[in-house]
Amino acid sequence: MTTIEQSAPAPTAAPRTRPSFARRHRAGLITTASILVVLVFWEVVGRQMNPIFSSYPTAIVRQFGVQLKSGLLVEALFDSLQPLLLGFVVAALIGFPVGLLVGRYRAADAALGVYVTAGYAMPLVALIPLFMLWFGLGFTVKVVIVVVMTVFPVVINTRAGVRAVPRALTEVGTSFMASEFAVLRKIILPATVPHIMTGLRLGIGRAVIAIVIAEFFTAIGGLGGQIILAGQRFDTAGLFVPVIVLMALGVGLTRLVGWLETKVAPWADATADRD
Repeated sequence: MTTIEQSAPAPTAAPRTRPSFARRHRAGLITTASILVVLVFWEVVGRQMNPIFSSYPTAIVRQFGVQLKSGLLVEALFDSLQPLLLGFVVAALIGFPVGLLVGRYRAADAALGVYVTAGYAMPLVALIPLFMLWFGLGFTVKVVIVVVMTVFPVVINTRAGVRAVPRALTEVGTSFMASEFAVLRKIILPATVPHIMTGLRLGIGRAVIAIVIAEFFTAIGGLGGQIILAGQRFDTAGLFVPVIVLMALGVGLTRLVGWLETKVAPWADATADRD
């Protein structure tokens, strides 16, 4: 007589529950709440102060609408964006190869490293009168100021990225008879991309500062010119409008560089998620 053994049913995996909306967007909700708290506090305190010394969000929003409708804000933003973006691109195109050379070759570091360190540490605003003598008061001098104030973070971070590449990786490449160009392109460059992007993010902040300084010292125009003119009229609400636009511009461009990093170096983003 045979007995039929019935095997126990395999345990079923518990269904995955999707995280709640608050859990999925926790960081964004915290940021939004923080901004709202600051705006409410600013509104309450600002209404109690003399409008010559401060303003408040609703007055700034009204002034924003006035400047937007008149076209002054759009024109000023366009005037500032042109030299800012051109100067930033030129600084990136100069800073990346220089940082790569200085980080990879000791002779290049010995020749150029001292200038990189001195240029980053020196208050470059002191050179603006000299730039004005050389390049005038127009578009060119603004681009030069942006380039000079932006290039050094790119160089320094690129150099740090090259030096952070483990020597074992480059030795493996040379042991397989790879050329120096192949080692740079296939080993050093991919490992250095996250550092380059960090330099670009730091450079964005310096570029925004540089364009405002350039417009303060040179021809009155752009968002920096709007700040000067509003300050001369004691129009604090009108002064805050270009300041906030510059803040939003800096944050937006920094986020854009961060998004570009996820496309150029997705492996760095995955490593950060694991950490």
